[in-house]
Amino acid sequence: MTGVEALKLMALDEEDLAVVSAHLQDAVLKVGDMTYLPREKRFALVANRFAWEAVRGPKGERRRTGLSFARVLKVQRSRVRAEDPDAVLNLLAVTFTPGEAPSGHVTLVFSGGAAVRLQVECLEAELRDLGPAWETPNRPLHDLAE
Repeated sequence: MTGVEALKLMALDEEDLAVVSAHLQDAVLKVGDMTYLPREKRFALVANRFAWEAVRGPKGERRRTGLSFARVLKVQRSRVRAEDPDAVLNLLAVTFTPGEAPSGHVTLVFSGGAAVRLQVECLEAELRDLGPAWETPNRPLHDLAE
């Protein structure tokens, strides 16, 4: 499409995670596209992210993207219906709240007040585009007046 390279990012601190979060703003995914692997201490999801870095006019593109977190001790969900794997979520932000260093909590914030909170030993995340981009006429809009 635009020739923008596929993203491969690591996040090892709050600054890094802010960059990952910016690239994932307005990503859409299904509840069933998230998984927690407690034996591996890993949480992962696959989403269709809006490629903000590729916007060149009224249209945009989306890319299939994987996001994983290592050293995850616990996962909590709020307003995320685990019993409905086809429910669609719109990711707004990914944040980190420090605890006793280097531990803390990563929160995936979705529209509608939904959230997933990860208790982590330390911050260790990876974002990776998984395939080619496709064009979308639907550019996310945010009403800033609210």
